[in-house]
Amino acid sequence: MKPFGNRHPRRRPVRVALGSAVLLAASVTVPSAAAAGVAEQPRSSVALDWYDTTAATIAAGGAPTQSTNSRTWAIGWLAAARATRQVPSGVDRGDFRDAALASAVHDALVALVPSRTRELDAALRTTLRGVPDGPAESKGVAAGARQARLVLAAREGDGLDPASVDAPFAVPPAAPGVWQPTPPAYAPATQYGNRLARPFLLDSPDQYRLPAPPALDTARYRADLAEVRAYGAVNSTVRTERQTETATFWLGSSLTLYTEPLRVALVRSPLSSAGRARLVALFHVALVDTQIATSDTKYAYLRWRPVTAIRTGSTDPDPAWTPLHTTPAHPDYPSGHNTYAGAAETVLSALVGPRTAPFELTSPTAPGVTRRYTAWSRLSQENVDARVYSGIHTRSADEAGLVLGERVATHALRNAARLFGTL
Repeated sequence: MKPFGNRHPRRRPVRVALGSAVLLAASVTVPSAAAAGVAEQPRSSVALDWYDTTAATIAAGGAPTQSTNSRTWAIGWLAAARATRQVPSGVDRGDFRDAALASAVHDALVALVPSRTRELDAALRTTLRGVPDGPAESKGVAAGARQARLVLAAREGDGLDPASVDAPFAVPPAAPGVWQPTPPAYAPATQYGNRLARPFLLDSPDQYRLPAPPALDTARYRADLAEVRAYGAVNSTVRTERQTETATFWLGSSLTLYTEPLRVALVRSPLSSAGRARLVALFHVALVDTQIATSDTKYAYLRWRPVTAIRTGSTDPDPAWTPLHTTPAHPDYPSGHNTYAGAAETVLSALVGPRTAPFELTSPTAPGVTRRYTAWSRLSQENVDARVYSGIHTRSADEAGLVLGERVATHALRNAARLFGTL
């Protein structure tokens, strides 16, 4: 990989060869614009039911670390994808796959979020009431349980539990450009342990490590810092009401914010429950690996946050400067929200197409605000702008995040066949 030097990388359009090495050929390919408005197949409701059950389970009883919750999604739906891949002879295909998907996701979630066992057991009973008693049901349940056990065992000790994700990090001595704990809490660094975790498909956490961020004495970095200083201040006089709304809308967890866009893609696909399981599994596997790669680059370069640079390191320091939103406790480069956005856009564009019929999105951090989208790329661009307007990232860190997310997700797409083989 050629270095960018002090010139920031520009994103290129996503180009993924959608052949047999990407998504098991036609078995997972989703039509793009033509998929919008396609009538739902009756069988597909089981996948949607368990998608919603997974989201509710993690929202109610999930881990405090985002990458741990992404892992939970990935494990449950990878087990479902593998369980539904092959149907025994002599049984109804749809009944088997519905039972297998429900069983796999149920068992994985019970193991990973045991506090929700009662609700998950009830959801499984509901699904199985809709599947006729007989060998299709019993074999499907057994296949789902088996694959859940296997995937859980394969991911045991992968370093994505909360304690490992937030492993202790020794802060280096203060120096120009070097990350230091940020106000107001000056909290210890978080997410350091992600870079030590075992990926699903990456060969190593540093496989797609970005080149160094722009040097402090470059025009690019000076422009970045000036932009954040002006637009990201809590009392900014140049940030518009719409820009403030954008910052607040995208402030929360990326996992939460992208749950609905992925569901939109799922609803509008004409796939069977097996195809939908593969789509959800691949999305979250790519996002787990993206978060691992993000922390690798963050802690490789340890770039200080804008608040530190503006208060202590600029030629005209402002010790009272305060960002619109509180700065997260980890380095600036690259932006994790934007690596997530870049990876999500890449997977959705490759599997569903870059555009879709209009859909609405709300945000838990912006009550009462509803935004309307027709292209996945628009979500990415808003994430770039939002972190600048929040005063917590430079634009270089945001745009580099999109690049890294795209690269990791493209790797996942090209190596997807490794996920769905028979165990």
